[in-house]
Amino acid sequence: MARCIELLSPARDVNIAREAILHGADAVYIGAPKYSARVAAGNSIEEIASLVEFAHIYSAKVYVALNTIIRDEEISEVEKIITSLYEIGVDALIVQDMGITKMNIPPIQLHASTQCHNTSVEQVKFLEEAGFKQVVLARELNINQISDICKNCNVPIEVFIHGALCVSYSGRCYLSQALANRSANRGECAQFCRLPYNLEDKDGNILIKDKHLLSLKDMNRSNSIEDLLDAGVSSLKIEGRLKDVEYVKNITAYYRSILDEIFSRRSEYTPASSGKTKINFTPNPYKSFNRGFTQYYTGDKNFKDIASINTPKSIGEEVGYVKSVQKNFIEISSKVELHNGDGLCFTSKDGKFSGFGINRVEGERIYPSRMPEIKRGDIIFRNNDTKFGKLLSVPSAERKIGITIHLFYKEKHLKLQISDDKGNSILIEELCEELEIAKTLQRNNQQNQLSKLGNTPFEAISINVDETENLFIPSSLIAKMRREATDKLINLRIKNHPRPEQGVNRGPKYYHSEVSFEANISNKKAKEFYVECGVKEISPAYELKPIAEAPLMTTIHCIRRTCNKCLKTEQGKEWKEPLFLVTDKTKLQLHFDCKDCKMTITK
Repeated sequence: MARCIELLSPARDVNIAREAILHGADAVYIGAPKYSARVAAGNSIEEIASLVEFAHIYSAKVYVALNTIIRDEEISEVEKIITSLYEIGVDALIVQDMGITKMNIPPIQLHASTQCHNTSVEQVKFLEEAGFKQVVLARELNINQISDICKNCNVPIEVFIHGALCVSYSGRCYLSQALANRSANRGECAQFCRLPYNLEDKDGNILIKDKHLLSLKDMNRSNSIEDLLDAGVSSLKIEGRLKDVEYVKNITAYYRSILDEIFSRRSEYTPASSGKTKINFTPNPYKSFNRGFTQYYTGDKNFKDIASINTPKSIGEEVGYVKSVQKNFIEISSKVELHNGDGLCFTSKDGKFSGFGINRVEGERIYPSRMPEIKRGDIIFRNNDTKFGKLLSVPSAERKIGITIHLFYKEKHLKLQISDDKGNSILIEELCEELEIAKTLQRNNQQNQLSKLGNTPFEAISINVDETENLFIPSSLIAKMRREATDKLINLRIKNHPRPEQGVNRGPKYYHSEVSFEANISNKKAKEFYVECGVKEISPAYELKPIAEAPLMTTIHCIRRTCNKCLKTEQGKEWKEPLFLVTDKTKLQLHFDCKDCKMTITK
């Protein structure tokens, strides 16, 4: 039996979610009205309800992110929100707080967010036993680690394949809370990781000046999709709940095309939803926001070239290099066609990042909106392609579900039956006692009328018109029956969309006898959960009780390694520890665990 594979796309709002589905998503994830890890991307119950109906037409799923930690005084409100989400048919919640499992809520399916620090077989099996029906793995895992988890667990596994990277293990970053009283675990991250820092040694010497030393490139695992499927992954997740609609259209379509190609030659995999997507443009991830791309540890110990220390901004796609710089124009040797209004950027040889717009293009001559400090030989990137943007600013995809249509006449009734890929079938009948035999063949005309499915979500893959009687049937009658049948089929698909089963808590025992503040326990329900799982010592969340000298960030990104000063090499001995990241207001100390290739940060 073929294994269903889910392409999971992000959505800041309902409009973007709809476009994600039209462009090939099998599921979308969207923020709850409150308590989402992207506080700026909340959506009302009414908006989500309309999305659920739309998604279920295509057998696509809607997951709602309610993945912050919860305070005691918020439990009642969270229970009401969850109840409302269940009542409108949401397929699952993505959650971090274990307290939700102990709340008074309906049997809605729960998925364990990457914020739960899902890095091991033990953790994933524990969540499976606790009743979670899908687990989102940490981004830091490589193919071998992912495969090991999939082989030893039965719960469906979800992994990130594209988008912005948190430099810290998700759910284990307290930098924003410590420095600005804004909790990343509460959806209020201030993104201190994207700021410029000086790197100083123990004597205050500046080793590196004004660089974004904690900023990572964006993930792009498009070359590893088949490997991830073979490892056992069921859900492929695109990051980006704060991204615009053009980004979601482009990236969703890009991965849809990759998956469709794989499915075309490997019958053991099949899409998790219905319908074929037709895209009106050529997807290209380099044309959407990106800080440069990295596969980010997909391969074992794939540590090379993951940081974007010159800028946290989008660099886009490489287009060429500077041939010469004149008084008011630049000559560029370009691989692609440039357009008036495009945005270009470059990084100078001293590491300074700059951008500028194009006023006019004349062959290889670029007349910029302002002359940048650019030199011959500098590599040019385009981070705003106006022509591509226009393609995505209008309807750029349609998605159609194949149906079979049968028109026949029986016992003085004209009957129209349509059936879909899920076994749903609609039969429409009209009493027609006075239909006459036509003088010319009607079959082709009747098939043509039945095929006019217009802006419905359907397309006919088979139309059968009985030829036992060559009856003249008014086109208006066929159109009326066709509209009635398709409307009823839409409603039937929504009604018959399966409600995912709630997971059963089988009373798991936690694999440690104590949990630290990094378990992010911030309410009595979460504490109750861990007590029932056999935990003896429970520390409250950092947000409730800050700990002096606590690790504010744990990451497998190593500044030493990025800067070719790894302690395992001779070059590493040049930098005398302790090392510090310094800004005008902040001084953070770096700690290096060379055995496990990890770095931690303390205040």
